[in-house]
Amino acid sequence: MKKIFGIIKATIYDLIVAFFFIIVICYCAVKIGEEKFVMATHLLQIITIKPEEPQNISPVLEGNVLVNYPTFGTKYADIQIDSINLNLPVYYGANYTILKSGIAHDETSYFPGEGGSVIMAGHNFKSFFANLPKVKVGDIISLKTTYGTFNYEVSKTKIVNEDDVDEVPVQKDKEILMLYTCWPINNIGHASQRYVVYADIVK
Repeated sequence: MKKIFGIIKATIYDLIVAFFFIIVICYCAVKIGEEKFVMATHLLQIITIKPEEPQNISPVLEGNVLVNYPTFGTKYADIQIDSINLNLPVYYGANYTILKSGIAHDETSYFPGEGGSVIMAGHNFKSFFANLPKVKVGDIISLKTTYGTFNYEVSKTKIVNEDDVDEVPVQKDKEILMLYTCWPINNIGHASQRYVVYADIVK
């Protein structure tokens, strides 16, 4: 009987010691975890907090020359086509990120009001230029920029090959707005053609 009591007593003692060690280990793990969490969030804050960027100066149109051009990737206008119920932001420059956000202004072309080619592109997705082929000759396209509103009347539409740059020329003789998207509209993957809308500025 004493032997059994001794075994039970030893077992209880071992359990108490083990429980104590478990508590100590858990406490240490929690403290270490807290320190790592603090370090991780601190590093995250360092990574995500960017230095202040200089404020963009609003562009101003003097005659037909734009002063203080927008910086690449910034929104400077909204495009509105009432006939297809379209209203989207326009960003200066063209890359994957911009095309996911709105309409891209080809940086090699002119700005609205400068008297030359204004070239813009958009995805053929539902929320972007999917309805562009429904635009008709005579429809009005408005570009509401940070320095004024410019209206263009659609003169023609055309399907062109992607490498036919002569169909979307950059020129200074006449202000023409050219909008284009991939063709066919329901195309998935690489498209070898473009649907282009041409519009002349309305004086």
